[in-house]
Amino acid sequence: MSIALFIVTILAAYLLGSIPSSVWYGIGYFGIDVRKHGSGNAGATNTFRILGKRAGTIVMLIDVLKGWTATCMASMLFYMGTIGETELLMYKILFGIIAIVGHIFPIFVRFKGGKGIATLLGMVLAIHPELALVCITIFIFTLLASQYVSLSSILATLAFPVLSWMGVFGHPEPLLIVFGFVMFLLVVITHQKNIVRLMNGNESRVNIFGSKPKSIDHRS
Repeated sequence: MSIALFIVTILAAYLLGSIPSSVWYGIGYFGIDVRKHGSGNAGATNTFRILGKRAGTIVMLIDVLKGWTATCMASMLFYMGTIGETELLMYKILFGIIAIVGHIFPIFVRFKGGKGIATLLGMVLAIHPELALVCITIFIFTLLASQYVSLSSILATLAFPVLSWMGVFGHPEPLLIVFGFVMFLLVVITHQKNIVRLMNGNESRVNIFGSKPKSIDHRS
C-alpha cells in the first residue's frame, strides 16, 4: 500500500468515527444537545436516557455502523489487491481502532465524544461476527439483570479476548487476543468513574428497553 493511500484510509476511518451522531441527531430533531444533560457524554447511553428509546436506538445503530464501515475498508483494500490476506486482520484492527479513537475524540465537536462501545461493537462485528453475537448476548443478559450499561459493557468486552483465547470459534489468533485485551483496557479506562460508582453502589441504572426517556439530571 502506498503511503498516500494509507494516510487517506486512516483519515477516512478517523472521520467516520468522529461523526457525532448523538449530538447532531439530538440538536437536529429535538433541539437538545445531550452533552449539556445527564452525564454530558456524547454517546448512545446518554441519548437513551435523555431523548428516549427511539433516539437512543438510532444513535447506537449509527455508531455501530461507523465502526463496521471503517473496519470493512480493510476488506475493500484486500479485494482491490492492495493488501494481502496475511495483512487483512491487522488492517481491520487498525482501521477499527482509529474509528473508535475518532468516536472518543471527534474533531467535529471539539474532541469530546462518547466512550466508543457501540463503535467497538461495529468493529468486532466486522472482524468476528460469531464472537460479536456472543458478546452482545452477554451484554443484553447483564443489562437485563443489573440495568447497569457500564457493567454490561465491561463484561461483554472482557468476554471477547477470553473467548478468543479459549478458541471457542476455532484456533486462537494471537493478534485478535492482544487486540481484545487492549480494547478491554481501553473500556476500563473510559469507564473509571462508572467503576467507582459501581463499587460505591451509586451507579445510575438505565432501562434502555423502556419507551420513555429518563430525567436529564441522571448520570451515565
